[in-house]
Amino acid sequence: MRLIRLLKNDLAREAKAWVEEGLISEAQAARICDRYGVDLHQDGSRSLGYRVLVGLGYLFIGLAMITLLGANWDEIPRALRMWGLILLTVSTQVIALRHCLSGKHNAGVGLFLLGNFFYGASIILIAQIYHLGEHMPDGVFWWALGCLPFAVMTKSPWLALQANTLALIWFFIEISLGYYPGLFPLFVLSSVYVLWKGPRSVLLLLAVLVSSGLWLEYSLAVLWREDDQFFLFDFHAEHLVVAVALFILLFATAQRLASLPSSAARDYAAIISVWSLRFALLLLLVLSFSGPWKDLLDADWKHLPSMWGVTALLGGGALWLAEKAGRTSSVAALLVALLLAVSAVLLSRDQTHAVYYQVAANFCLIATGIWLVVRGIHSGISHYFFLGVLSILVTALLRYFDLIGDYVGGAVMFIVFAALLLGAAKYWKYQQSRERLL
Repeated sequence: MRLIRLLKNDLAREAKAWVEEGLISEAQAARICDRYGVDLHQDGSRSLGYRVLVGLGYLFIGLAMITLLGANWDEIPRALRMWGLILLTVSTQVIALRHCLSGKHNAGVGLFLLGNFFYGASIILIAQIYHLGEHMPDGVFWWALGCLPFAVMTKSPWLALQANTLALIWFFIEISLGYYPGLFPLFVLSSVYVLWKGPRSVLLLLAVLVSSGLWLEYSLAVLWREDDQFFLFDFHAEHLVVAVALFILLFATAQRLASLPSSAARDYAAIISVWSLRFALLLLLVLSFSGPWKDLLDADWKHLPSMWGVTALLGGGALWLAEKAGRTSSVAALLVALLLAVSAVLLSRDQTHAVYYQVAANFCLIATGIWLVVRGIHSGISHYFFLGVLSILVTALLRYFDLIGDYVGGAVMFIVFAALLLGAAKYWKYQQSRERLL
């Protein structure tokens, strides 16, 4: 796994110390730092702390101004209220723009964040003045849309994250009222542009992934809704298949990013891979019970053509990315496993077969745990090793609760798990001794 982001600034400081001690040259230190996306000549932790403090300061200034306006709202004349809010918002954004044009990028971004808060307060308060509230989510939409140009112009992840967060709020309010947020992909695409052109941001990356998944699944919910349904956030069994295909596409995307020379791309690949793996383990953990399988066997599966169409598109994209990264076999194996699992459920709708699928899911969970342990040992990645051990132990604990009363079966299962863990430990010791000999 890539170097943890919180340790990168420590790496820069250590590299400076190595240069001072004569262990490496400054050019070598710079190349080491470049590999992990760190500036050797900049104290990143101090600048990050400074930016956080300044951002919080601007936030509290905005809250103080909004509080003062709200406390004296009725005493201020209507025209003064409206033009005062407009002037406050425009002047803040103009000052922020001047800072950006003069090279003070961080200060400009902080002022843009403050100006966006003023802009949102202006929308809410002006709507209150003129009693504009026919469709309440529109206010949040225009707030998010007003933040978007500044995020794209400055390529700031913080401004993009602000716009994306407001867009998510608008998304949930809109669908709760039974409407479809058709312009939501605009905010996702803008955030992708900022990720591509601007500084790296794990928070913005996760926001983009969550937003994309929500939009896709909700769009399918709208397509598959019944005529008498008003609340559209109604999911079907087909959504699970699409979600798995989407995570396979994300896994293939991570493999492609990992093959690129950019350190930011490799960092993003590590984050996406970790979360895809966690999703896979969580899904297997849920499917290790018979209840979910009974629900899948009992489902209507009324939307198979569109489900297979979307799954084929996602799978085709995953295979194309995997071919570019040279990882076609692993992605193809995941797609085949998905196809076999769905086909088995569709061909055998007898709920008494749920126990067989449950057993298969438990074997897959244990096999995945063993694979993670072995990979963690081979590659020296502690995260994989401990995640594999955790998955095996959690499976053992859950199966123990399932087998309460059957003490012989529980004891046999625990002995098997103990043998697996002790065998993994012995294999790890063997690998370490072999490396020392080499």
